[in-house]
Amino acid sequence: MSILDSERLLSGDTQVGIEAPGRLHLGFVDLHGGMGRRFGSIGLALDWPSVKVFARPADAMKVEGLHAERATRLLQHLHEHFPFPATHISIEGNAPAHQGLGAGSQLAIAVSVAVCRLHGIQAGPRQISELLDRGAQSGIGVAIFEDGGFVVDGGRGTTSAPPPVVSRMDFPAHWRVVLVLDSAPRTLPVLTEQDLLRKLPPFPPALADRLCRELLMRALPAVAEEDYENFARAIGEIQRCVGDYFAPVQGGRFTSPQVAAVLERFEAMGAQCVGQSAWGPTGFAIVDSETFAHLLVRDAKDVFGSHLGACQMHIVAARNHGAHVCAGWQPKVVPNSAS
Repeated sequence: MSILDSERLLSGDTQVGIEAPGRLHLGFVDLHGGMGRRFGSIGLALDWPSVKVFARPADAMKVEGLHAERATRLLQHLHEHFPFPATHISIEGNAPAHQGLGAGSQLAIAVSVAVCRLHGIQAGPRQISELLDRGAQSGIGVAIFEDGGFVVDGGRGTTSAPPPVVSRMDFPAHWRVVLVLDSAPRTLPVLTEQDLLRKLPPFPPALADRLCRELLMRALPAVAEEDYENFARAIGEIQRCVGDYFAPVQGGRFTSPQVAAVLERFEAMGAQCVGQSAWGPTGFAIVDSETFAHLLVRDAKDVFGSHLGACQMHIVAARNHGAHVCAGWQPKVVPNSAS
């Protein structure tokens, strides 16, 4: 059942709101693809940042607010496939673009779902994601929009459909994520993910075997049993291996030297699970308590002071549910669903 089928708009409702969570992309496990599927992504929904999209009928198409230019292009693309009446889109929230936190994917799905709900168009998040090509390498964006939590997809196969979700679990509520954001201008060349991947050598199949084993036999059971030590070891190893593989095209294991310095300090303070979300520049440390998270942030501020520059740190929790739907501006949690 899709998010659209799970709850119908009431007669007389003239506006729809969608609030979608941000996410971490914790790495790929098979960039080799020798078994017919490639990538295999690991994702975690976050309770910060988020994007809020509000849609209502209008006399003319209009988009205003956060990421308005990008949303205008999305609306035009959607209108080509599902002609619908003029709509006013307003976007709020605190999801920074191009930081590796899923703002683009969540915005695209939220705008599309809001429009479809408003105008009675029968299209779910997965259909929308395929239409907008938001699942080219990863299926975790749709899964996190629908259900939140700790998500693994099975990698891209031979079709254009988003990779299937093969695992979705609640994440331990008391574990915390320390995000390290760098808002300085990006230094990566302006290339698509496909272009960057083509510049890299073949991924060793033995390394893919090893990462899949880390995920299946260590990380997933550790989430189920709230075993932080083994979770940290598994995700830390996946991050190190994938980061080193991408290093030639992103200037090192991390795209931001400032973020790298902060994460190195976190490790010196005892953080066992650090890494970069997607292509960055956002880095993270996943820790087993809020107390330790605050200790890391205080220490980094003391050590780096004004040298943090454009870097900011945020302590956030995982989010074990998906998007909020606000029909008539009354927020409700969307039931777990699968398309």
